[in-house]
Amino acid sequence: MPTTPWTENLRGRMLVLDGPDGCGKSTQVARLVQWLRDHHLDPVEVREPGGTAIGERIRAILLDPACEEMDLRCEMLLYMASRAQLCLEKIRPALAAGRTVLSDRFLSSTLAYQGTAGGLSAESIVAVGEVATEGIRPDLTVILDVDERIAATRLSPLLDRIEQRGLDFHRRVREGYLDQVRRWPDRYALLDATQPPEVVFEQLVSALAAAGARWVPRAPVAARRSG
Repeated sequence: MPTTPWTENLRGRMLVLDGPDGCGKSTQVARLVQWLRDHHLDPVEVREPGGTAIGERIRAILLDPACEEMDLRCEMLLYMASRAQLCLEKIRPALAAGRTVLSDRFLSSTLAYQGTAGGLSAESIVAVGEVATEGIRPDLTVILDVDERIAATRLSPLLDRIEQRGLDFHRRVREGYLDQVRRWPDRYALLDATQPPEVVFEQLVSALAAAGARWVPRAPVAARRSG
């Protein structure tokens, strides 16, 4: 499939798909990865928490229902630790090579789950996030919006530690995402995830087209050595 001027502007960009548990992210990430490949954009797909050997071990702790006594600050810092390793190993090198990075969740999740829903201040989360990411910021964060009751019907019966927190918690999570869209409209897009998957994907491509049309070609992000 031929590229177009706006799809070319996706090179070297970081795209994030995010939203409440049950919003359909996994389906849309898989569709978008294939779409990016069809447009010869050589995407790098990552997920949070996880995405690296160390990150996957942190993920297992974070989502384990047996870790119910975990303090909220400990939880936030573990997410950040996984993110720091992911940025070092996967995201920064990919952006430096001019590849398109597609991340299933990023700092937006921490702001919604541990921030708005959990009670930590956005300012403290953003400050720790700057340390974890060394300034890496998504070019576009797409929020798949669905209310907590619809989302609950889409979850596996085997809920992880975060999913078990109940409708009121997940209502606040959704509010957190909507607040981010209002706060940073130039860097966020909001999609109605209650629609059929193919309709949601059409919305997603439209959001990318709108962003790509206003972007200019991206200069590579400098890689750095670990250690």
